[in-house]
Amino acid sequence: MKRGRPSKRTKIKEVLLAVMKEINAPLTISSMTNMVSGRLGEAISWNTVRKYVQEMVETNAIEVIRLPHSKEEGKDGLTVYMLKR
Repeated sequence: MKRGRPSKRTKIKEVLLAVMKEINAPLTISSMTNMVSGRLGEAISWNTVRKYVQEMVETNAIEVIRLPHSKEEGKDGLTVYMLKR
């Protein structure tokens, strides 16, 4: 059994999953960052959230949705993330 307080990694991942379950819509990294920061009551870096989301994509917990660019054809636009069903 682990002792001590949970690592920041586990806290952020738990809050990320809770936010994504609650919203149940595709979210961008910046919107997830704002929600996680608000829930934890401390500033969380955009890079930190992106890194943890990428880890969850690799473990097949979250899926990536690449939207087309709104003005230029053939280019990728926003990248949004959603829980896998």
